[in-house]
Amino acid sequence: MEHAPLLLVVEDDSAILSFLTAVLGANGYEVRVAASGQEALSLSSSYVPDAILLDLGLPDIDGLHVLRQIRIWSDIPVLVVSARGHEREKVEALDAGADDYITKPFGTGELLARIRAALRRHASKVGDSSAKTSIRVGDLFIDYEKRAVSLSGKEVHLTPIEYKIIVLLSENIGKVITHDTIVKHLWGPYAKDLPALRVNMANIRRKIEENPAEPRYIRTEVGVGYKMAEEADR
Repeated sequence: MEHAPLLLVVEDDSAILSFLTAVLGANGYEVRVAASGQEALSLSSSYVPDAILLDLGLPDIDGLHVLRQIRIWSDIPVLVVSARGHEREKVEALDAGADDYITKPFGTGELLARIRAALRRHASKVGDSSAKTSIRVGDLFIDYEKRAVSLSGKEVHLTPIEYKIIVLLSENIGKVITHDTIVKHLWGPYAKDLPALRVNMANIRRKIEENPAEPRYIRTEVGVGYKMAEEADR
């Protein structure tokens, strides 16, 4: 199953938010929305989107603060979409870690092109650290380019978070990844404990393991974390 890129739109103007949601949905993106800075921080760590569209003029905290907090734990592409058009404000946002800066009003074609470019750059950066476009372990096949997972040739339907867990483990195949590392990578510093990881791991195993109690693909290192096996035992 190929996953649509997930975008988080942070915007407190309801009319602009509705417009962006409609345009992005019509162009094949999955969309989550936040109307405040605090909500944006919470959702960015909960959903771990593929990119964030961030307004700077938010009702509770400034968008630059949101950007700096996200950059503490993640390199998620962040595109600032703001009515603030002065050069000083653009430079400040870019220096704070924004991947792009789009000034309102904007054309939909330009917005979509900039989103595609940001996603390509991020995918390329990830690819530099892992030259593989796919990986196979036993009957399990992961296609990074198509964002798809199959087992014995049949599609495995994963949620976005489940897919990100499998990718993280497969990119570090044979290595134990600690619980804390996985949680930080997926949910950021706002995650307080491990139940969400355990629930997602249990769901993954139900989908890819013949016997989840004796997993072939994702092994548990008790009290430490998980690793993806380099070879799947029969």
